[in-house]
Amino acid sequence: MRVYLFICLLILTSIAKTQIPPGYYNQAAGLTGIELQEALHGIIDNHNDISYGAIWSAFEDTDKKSNGKVWDIYSDVPGGNPPYQFTFFSDQCGNYGQEGDCYNREHSFPRSWFGGTVAPMNTELFQVYPTDGYVNGKRGNYPYGEVGTANWTSQNGCKVGGCITPGYSGTVFEPIDEYKGDLARTYFYMATRYLGEDNNWPGSPMVDGSQPKEWALNMLFDWHQDDPVSQKEIDRNDAIYDYQNNRNPFIDHPEYTDMIWFNTTISQDLAFDEFDFKVYPNPVKDYLQILLSSDVLQKELDFKVVDQAGRTLLAVDSDGTDHQQINLFNLEKGLYFLIIHDSESNYRISKKIIR
Repeated sequence: MRVYLFICLLILTSIAKTQIPPGYYNQAAGLTGIELQEALHGIIDNHNDISYGAIWSAFEDTDKKSNGKVWDIYSDVPGGNPPYQFTFFSDQCGNYGQEGDCYNREHSFPRSWFGGTVAPMNTELFQVYPTDGYVNGKRGNYPYGEVGTANWTSQNGCKVGGCITPGYSGTVFEPIDEYKGDLARTYFYMATRYLGEDNNWPGSPMVDGSQPKEWALNMLFDWHQDDPVSQKEIDRNDAIYDYQNNRNPFIDHPEYTDMIWFNTTISQDLAFDEFDFKVYPNPVKDYLQILLSSDVLQKELDFKVVDQAGRTLLAVDSDGTDHQQINLFNLEKGLYFLIIHDSESNYRISKKIIR
């Protein structure tokens, strides 16, 4: 059996809007497999449906960068300088002839896969993103996948070309690595929100109804693991909750993905928790200190520091002692996450750190 044990316990801010409502996931407690997926479906079903026109204004709450610009995952360069940025409302499409002309409403789960302008899928904020209109047009309704030789590449590195992901060889669209996890968790949401409601969906080479096909499921799970939940996703999840009154469970509980599709649970023999590690000082000036309890010294640990977009900035392996030190001198001031990972079990936790 393919076993991946994945958990990401994000320590969120104390602001009330960033908290999961008390008891929200109680119906899912103790379940795995299809029973867990069905329970989550019951929790997030029948969300508030907004109009298609209202998506434009919703984007200003769900997909806005700290500088006030549109957060376009098809042109953004996390940690770098995007080739262009869009201004809300004034840069809406409209007509376009090249990259950077305007942004529109990208159905990451294409309309043709669920039957067109059908409610509520057509205005589902979890799957509709603001993206460059020209790049959106290049994506069309191609599945997401991993490209071998690209026949077109966007300015931020998105690709169109033949798929090299095992199980599919058609044309696909590959987003940049920093947003693959975001899109994977979008697809897990769609598979769960529309479980049992997709009998008449046309589907695609990537999905049967709302459910990912085997090749796509395996790829999306890899993307989910390699690109952990970011602060962008957390904030977006909270903002969409304000509109739709439902949440993406796979952002709140990344481990649900493993527990549903690979039917695994977390063994207490393999698990550890935040109390096995003392991380200080926080905020940190130059050196982050990590003290390990005796319970985890024999585990094959590694440590990563990632930014709010999930981009790995530093990575070190444990030296086998109870004290690990990471030099953050070259990082800019800001919010980061320390990912503590056991390579044997693939179990992990996350701690918020401030530089």
